[in-house]
Amino acid sequence: MTTGTVHLQRVLRATPERIYRAFLEPDAIAKWLPPYGFTCQVHHMEAHVGGTHKMSFRNFGTGNSHSFGGEYIELVPFEKIRYSDRFDDANLPGQMHVTVSLRQVSCGTELTIVQEGIPEVIPVEMCYLGWQESLVQLAMLVEPVIPG
Repeated sequence: MTTGTVHLQRVLRATPERIYRAFLEPDAIAKWLPPYGFTCQVHHMEAHVGGTHKMSFRNFGTGNSHSFGGEYIELVPFEKIRYSDRFDDANLPGQMHVTVSLRQVSCGTELTIVQEGIPEVIPVEMCYLGWQESLVQLAMLVEPVIPG
């Protein structure tokens, strides 16, 4: 079975700490991770090595949803997050691995994401499109500095 991989890189005007938190706080990830037209429900999130997460995305237009979850493999505060994901749908087999790397740069943080093991039935270009939309929403969450 062939699987897909996506590589994304962005520079965000935010600290590594803010971006790291956005990946590990349930309310934050529910706000930015679902691509346009989807809502997200975080069922649980235990953000520690060996902890698990489970969430579902719902298509706002059709009401259809899909759920997925996995385990946190590596957490290096403000530098790296590695986790696994698996869809609950048997038609989307296999386990994916996501590596998020954060590196402070002069104007903020360089964010690199590699998602591997995308099920063969999902076109890689659709994953790129979804991630691109999610990263726009991530920037809108972490870049504003709103006083008090």
